[in-house]
Amino acid sequence: MKTQLQVLLFASLFLCGCTLKSNEVKMKNFYDIEVETIGGETNKLDQYRGKVLLIVNTASKCGFTVQYEGLQKLYENYKEKGLVVLGFPSNDFLWQEPGSNKEIQSFCKLNYGVSFPMFAKVRVKGKDQHPLYSWLTSKESNPATAGKISWNFNKFLIARDGKLVDRFGSRTTPEDDKLRLAVEAALGQ
Repeated sequence: MKTQLQVLLFASLFLCGCTLKSNEVKMKNFYDIEVETIGGETNKLDQYRGKVLLIVNTASKCGFTVQYEGLQKLYENYKEKGLVVLGFPSNDFLWQEPGSNKEIQSFCKLNYGVSFPMFAKVRVKGKDQHPLYSWLTSKESNPATAGKISWNFNKFLIARDGKLVDRFGSRTTPEDDKLRLAVEAALGQ
C-alpha cells in the first residue's frame, strides 16, 4: 500500500512538473498565447505579428470607460501605419464589467463606435489570470514593466517584434502625449 501511494505521489509530481515546464515554454513567446475573440473564436496572438499593439483591460461601468472614445480615435489615426488596439474586458475591479460578451460588444459599438478588436472577458489578476496578462505582468517575461494590474484601462504597448516596450496606468489617457509619442516611436515614425 505504501509503495502504491509513493508511486502515485511521484507520478503526480512528475506530471505537475511537466505541465509547469510546458507552460513556461509557452509563456516565453508572446505570439503563442491564445485568446478568444468577443465573438467566441480562439486564435493565437500570432495573427498580429508585425503590428504594434496596444493591449488594454477594459470595463463598461468604470470612471475610465470614456477612454474607449480615445482608444478608438488612436486606432483610427494609426491603424494604416500598423497599430492595433486590443480590448480585453475584465470584471476584476469592483464588478465594473458585469455584462456578457455580447452585451459588452454592443455597448462598445453603440456608445463609442469601437471597431478595434475586442476579446472575451478575461481575468487580469489572481489565480485564474489569463496567460496573456501573466505574460504582460511577469518579472520573468517583462522585468522592466512587471507588476500587478492596478485597475481597469491599464495599457501595454507591444512592438512589432512581440516585445513589451512600455506600460501605462489607468490615468494615462489615449490622448496623452507620452502614450502617443510611445506609439509613434514603436511604429517607427
